Amino acid sequence: MDFADSRRKPNFTGKIAVAAALTVMCIIVLKQSPSFSGTSVFSRHETGVTHVLVTGGAGYIGSHATLRLLSDNYRVTIVDNLSRGNMGAVRVLQRLFPEPGRLQFIYADLGDAKAVNKIFSENAFDAVMHFAAVAYVGESTMEPLRYYHNITSNTLTVLEAMAAHNVNTLIYSSTCATYGEPDTMPIVETTPQNPINPYGKAKKMAEDIILDFTKSKKQSNMAVMILRYFNVIGSDPEGRLGEAPRPELREHGRISGACFDAALGIIPGLKVRGTDYPTADGTCIRDYIDVTDLVDAHVKALGKAQPGKVGIYNVGTGQGRSVNEFVKACMKATGASIKVEYLARRPGDYAEVYSDPSKIHRDLNWTAQYTDLGQSLAQAWKWQKAHPNGYGSA
Repeated sequence: MDFADSRRKPNFTGKIAVAAALTVMCIIVLKQSPSFSGTSVFSRHETGVTHVLVTGGAGYIGSHATLRLLSDNYRVTIVDNLSRGNMGAVRVLQRLFPEPGRLQFIYADLGDAKAVNKIFSENAFDAVMHFAAVAYVGESTMEPLRYYHNITSNTLTVLEAMAAHNVNTLIYSSTCATYGEPDTMPIVETTPQNPINPYGKAKKMAEDIILDFTKSKKQSNMAVMILRYFNVIGSDPEGRLGEAPRPELREHGRISGACFDAALGIIPGLKVRGTDYPTADGTCIRDYIDVTDLVDAHVKALGKAQPGKVGIYNVGTGQGRSVNEFVKACMKATGASIKVEYLARRPGDYAEVYSDPSKIHRDLNWTAQYTDLGQSLAQAWKWQKAHPNGYGSA
């Protein structure tokens, strides 16, 4: 019995030694691995990798911007509270870019300063694209305080977090609504800003805060681009993303969405608000910019942003189209006979707005490419037909 025990003990001890050696080797290999640090790759700056925080990245414009950034090999963190955005859009992006370290989604409200600061403390951002905002003119006249909180106050929270964590590049999503109803057309960047609705006023306040922020000595190295864009239409040319507003917001949404809803039979017809404006056919005139062109302007702005400088640019086609023209183009794109009901003006609307994009062309070498209104609507309609219930269907 003693003889048998003496033979087993050395063998057992040897197995323990081998296991211990293998464990040590595994630890060494893991420690040498770039992914072994106990922290996410999103929390580290990497040479050759630009990490962009996209606020509102689950929304219509923000999701298209995220798609473009990821396609151009940026690292992206989306922060969105999904009050207006779609998790379905995020899932599309996650499926398209499943590689580790490319895309992360964080559910958070920019109105929560502690949450925002925590996000900045746990992630190494190189730049911020700030899209997150409620953005309906009519709704802003009914809920003005909501707009000032959501747009102006939340932008202040983002700036405070950027300052606290040394993030010095900002691409800000602004709007032509800050100009109000100018005396002359087209609108240039030096056109006086006299917004006439809470949406435009809240955006202008946010712009003023950003400009004052960059003038302080502590933030004199900020690289800022403010993009004032016009009426956004269209969808991803490859059909991966589209516009899917929440059903309860349809009455406040873009005219393209209302037109598509009417073509799909979701609503009985299209309501055109205002036929007595001082324009050729009595309806409003707007500058319709395709979302693909818009995100291209954002990416170009990011690439050209320089420390200590602020760039302010209009993003539009330079062409004004009336609402009646738009409705006819939409009917042609959808092939549907849409009933049109003409109503009184919508509070806070203005008669005529279109841009002069000369400055952005000169400084950023940007020019709108998708300027055929019918083609942009046809592309958006293709996505809508394939997704009648938004991202909840295919």
